[in-house]
Amino acid sequence: MLDYELLRVIWWLFLGVLLIGLAIMDGFDLGVAALLPAVARTDVERRVAINTIGPVWDGNQVWLILGGGAIFAAWPAIYATAFSGFYIALFLVLAALIIRPVGFEFRNKITDPRWRSFWDWALTIGGIVPSLVFGVAFGNLLQGAPFRIDADMRIFYEGTGLFELLNPFGLLAGLVSLCMLLSHGAVYLSVKADGPVRQRAERILGITAPLTALLFGLAGVWVAYGLPGYTITSPLVTDGPSNPLLKQVAIESGAWLKNYATYPWMLIAPVLGLTGQLLALALVRAGRPGTAFIASGIGLFGIIATAGVSMFPFLLPSSLDPVSSLTVWDASSSQRTLFIMLICTLIFLPIILAYTSFVFRTLRGRVTAEQIERNPTAHY
Repeated sequence: MLDYELLRVIWWLFLGVLLIGLAIMDGFDLGVAALLPAVARTDVERRVAINTIGPVWDGNQVWLILGGGAIFAAWPAIYATAFSGFYIALFLVLAALIIRPVGFEFRNKITDPRWRSFWDWALTIGGIVPSLVFGVAFGNLLQGAPFRIDADMRIFYEGTGLFELLNPFGLLAGLVSLCMLLSHGAVYLSVKADGPVRQRAERILGITAPLTALLFGLAGVWVAYGLPGYTITSPLVTDGPSNPLLKQVAIESGAWLKNYATYPWMLIAPVLGLTGQLLALALVRAGRPGTAFIASGIGLFGIIATAGVSMFPFLLPSSLDPVSSLTVWDASSSQRTLFIMLICTLIFLPIILAYTSFVFRTLRGRVTAEQIERNPTAHY
């Protein structure tokens, strides 16, 4: 069996892979849905946009399921704390994700313009809300959540609800998330759509890509100069029991930057986050949308990885009782559980990747207005 410390690091990396996979694979269909009113002005154009994601959006949801499952099994204390403390925010996400499949399935059942307009707006809301809320959640992770753990290892969340999460830095992080997924969706439309839908998406990308870089840079300056971070001040035990109360934690200005001084190679994450979307914009304008989509994915990787490497080894800091903060070293499942899950992941994750690659290769090619008009009773 692998060393406990190594297993914890591996599952921290896997958690990052799943979150980045969710942002890249589910992010573009959230972005396309959110852009629907801006890129499509007629019913045919809206159907072009919807049909670029209609056949694949539900398969992309597997990354959300994998992420939630990994947190539940590998980091149960994180799951218990986050899903309790961020309950209202996650309920909003769930509600938005529920109306998305209903919108996809129902909009084309009746040809009444009012009916279709209603479900188009439902799809748009279903794209905007998760994109924004996921970012707000990350912003609050960096600030710490108001929870504590008592001597019996019971977790008490003492926050006041949704509006507490909508603080200035949380909203800034939410805007970063929304803008990066709007950009990602616009790049995807540049790859898959044609005609006016593609042209409008590319014009929108000219706004959202620089705005993503600007907001991400602003968030970085805020973290560096105005947002206190967390640091472990007691001797580090990386293979000990999962008991957060066995360490000492301090809140210090600039603490989230310490990893970059210790491991300078980590700076590649914020560099990719700043340049990825801008590179995607340049590639789209150069007529290389496929490569631009890869660049956009790299930008998403950089932004999410920046949060992860900045906080390491913290997963969920506590603003109420810093000692209760949950880290990679004290919030995991048992060594045996992590090992068994690792074996399962190494078996099934390649299958998921292979199936996803097969689907996208099979469905390659642009969706055009001519295709839609020739098939007015198509599913989407």
